Amino acid sequence: MRVFSGIQPSGPAHLGNYLGAFRQWVDVQSPDAFYCVVDLHALTLEIAPDVLRAQTTDLLATLMASGLDPEICTIFIQSQVPYHAQLSWLLECVATSGELSRMTAFKEKSQRQEGYRVGLLTYPVLMAADILLYETEEVPVGDDQRQHLELTRDVAEKFNHRFGETFRLPVGTQPKVAARVMDLQEPTRKMSKSISSPLGKLYMFDSPADIEKKIAKAVTDNDGEVRFDWIKKPGVSNLLEIYSSLSGETPQQVASRYTRYGELKSDLAELIIKTLAPLKQRRDELLESPEDLYRVAARGADKAAAVAGAVYRRAATAMGLT
Repeated sequence: MRVFSGIQPSGPAHLGNYLGAFRQWVDVQSPDAFYCVVDLHALTLEIAPDVLRAQTTDLLATLMASGLDPEICTIFIQSQVPYHAQLSWLLECVATSGELSRMTAFKEKSQRQEGYRVGLLTYPVLMAADILLYETEEVPVGDDQRQHLELTRDVAEKFNHRFGETFRLPVGTQPKVAARVMDLQEPTRKMSKSISSPLGKLYMFDSPADIEKKIAKAVTDNDGEVRFDWIKKPGVSNLLEIYSSLSGETPQQVASRYTRYGELKSDLAELIIKTLAPLKQRRDELLESPEDLYRVAARGADKAAAVAGAVYRRAATAMGLT
């Protein structure tokens, strides 16, 4: 089964990235799995070159510390495979402005930027190119990215109808729990690197003291009942879902053991610290030799380019390019 997914180096990875993406990637890694740091997407942000490079390095280490093995799957950096940008242009000539302007993420982000970059509008097409280049069958995708995957399928279908069968249509897969970890302070909104407050986002490599503090201060409610109910109790439900994702239980099973929020929070903080501590140790070890990380990425880019190049040339030929 051909699998592809990527993550943007826009800051330190948080708990939502780990539970909603990285662990899922590790579970399905195989010689047919391609995972990349999508650094081209990060250019839609106001980000300094040295910061982008540092965050790319950190994310490579984080992915490998989380369990991705370059001897099993392909790990690479998006910009090192030029076919991503090249196919994106071909697909931009198929997608419409109406399709792109309807994207929820674009609506939200463009409202926060005065004179937003064109890349903010078109980056879902680059995401479509990322996916379609690898004849992807399954895309492990967070709940907030499902709309972009639907756009990928729509653009591929239009291309195939107009120029002949060229692209495989991918489907999305999600974890059963923690597909969308919510902000600890605003539990009706997804945990985010860019939007969440300092107490709302829990980074993978926060100190134990910071993890305890953020979980202790996580918003719950006033009725005091530990119950899994996203409609009436989003804060408590978020904590229960995080716990269940780490323990392998259902949120209801976790809830049945607790009568007080304080005990739930204390045990959850302990579980998070225990889970992430060995990952932090491994990531720190990897960052001691960044040149080794980039050798892994370069080998991965070579493997990725062999696949992506064939798909790009097929699409370019179909459109009449020579």
